[in-house]
Amino acid sequence: MNKAVANPAKLADSNVTRRSFVAAGLAGAVGFLDEGSLSAKELKKGEWIDSHVHVWTPDTVRYPLAGGFKKADMAPASFTPEELFHHCKPVGVSRIVLIQMSFYGFDNSYMTDMMKAHKGVFSGVAVIDENATPGQNMKNLSKMGVRGFRILPFKDPKNWLEGSGMVEMWKAGAQTGQAMCCLTNPENLPQIDAMCDKHPGTPVVIDHFGRIGPNQEKNLDNLCRLARHKKTSVKVSAFYAFSKKPDYSDMGPMIRRLLDSFGPDRLMWASDCPFQINPGHNYAKSINLIKDRLDFLSEGDKEYLLQKTAARLFF
Repeated sequence: MNKAVANPAKLADSNVTRRSFVAAGLAGAVGFLDEGSLSAKELKKGEWIDSHVHVWTPDTVRYPLAGGFKKADMAPASFTPEELFHHCKPVGVSRIVLIQMSFYGFDNSYMTDMMKAHKGVFSGVAVIDENATPGQNMKNLSKMGVRGFRILPFKDPKNWLEGSGMVEMWKAGAQTGQAMCCLTNPENLPQIDAMCDKHPGTPVVIDHFGRIGPNQEKNLDNLCRLARHKKTSVKVSAFYAFSKKPDYSDMGPMIRRLLDSFGPDRLMWASDCPFQINPGHNYAKSINLIKDRLDFLSEGDKEYLLQKTAARLFF
């Protein structure tokens, strides 16, 4: 498994875990809503949604980096919305869920500014300090279009879900419809399972298959066990990191197992750009696995994975 996703000791989006992954690959690169409330235009076939992308800017004066990061850590030096559009628009992706980048710490300004500048195109998943009035911060960010919050176990793997601030976030999420978006390792899945038991009204999203690759049946069992929680969904994403096949076909059995457990309405595709376009990979290869290469997916399944699930959760 690619260590950029598998290393539990580092924040997954940090310079340490991502830098070698992407530097060469980009060098040449020019709330919960009722489904019935979504308009026909929003659900028009072909207007796909990428549910997991990071963007950042080389302008570190207007958007300063968090402590511990320096400009040289940003690799590539730039991945702005315009650079993203170069890859996603040609394959029919018109809406994107932005995930706060670790370069900026708890300052979500760049992400929310891009959401405002491209109104209707972006939704957002923010990162906040769970020990600094998180419930109020969640409500404030909701007004800016933030529909979820990234939470991670890596600083405190045993106790990451037990603090009073984290409990406040889960309770607030049940009220606001904002999701707890979990970037975790497989061993953290039982902890999430227990937390979902305590907070059944809180939307939960598991990023990147819970960092489970092909042929990890015990870990996959634990992920599928989360399907009993009706507000828990999974991102089928980061194929570049887990697959051993050029066309990602070895991801098919795992996606089929998740489809059988969660149903299509709780699965969503994502690229994890810019990391999906590192050397040997490209954006189209990722979405094409879902669109064209898995014969067990019906047209209705594809619409959920590529559009409807993310629309319900994040738009």
